[in-house]
Amino acid sequence: MNNAVVLVDVQNIYYTTKQAHQCNFDYNYFWQHICREHTVFKAIAYTTDRQDEKQRQFQNILRAIGFEVKLKPYITRADGSSKGDWDVGITIDAIEYAPNVDTVILASGDGDFALLLEKIERDFDATTKVYGVEQCTAQSLRQAAGCFVPIAGEFLLGRR
Repeated sequence: MNNAVVLVDVQNIYYTTKQAHQCNFDYNYFWQHICREHTVFKAIAYTTDRQDEKQRQFQNILRAIGFEVKLKPYITRADGSSKGDWDVGITIDAIEYAPNVDTVILASGDGDFALLLEKIERDFDATTKVYGVEQCTAQSLRQAAGCFVPIAGEFLLGRR
């Protein structure tokens, strides 16, 4: 088995799964699926901290599964819009860990990561794999990935 770093854009996966499938992503199944093919070198879930008890429970579940949870404050602007993305943090960690693994696994549909995947494939001896909701994943990201795995069926809570 090859070793992998797993990077999960929690907000992106949450909203795209809800939008497309009206249910939640099954992190336990995802972990089991990854572990059938890879030895997990490092797994990080990137999310926002809203100081909410239900969210803290979810973060503890992620930790119990095996993820390191990185938190960023959830910011609501004066105009009502919000901010809490982890694009730069995910990119930095991907570049840091890519030299140490065979595969970089990204769970996100954000097309901004296409350039990152192209760099990993070009500059490091690592392949890339993206897990994303098919209809919500940018075409550029799917094309940049060495492998694209759609989030559907068994990856959804209550759908097995």
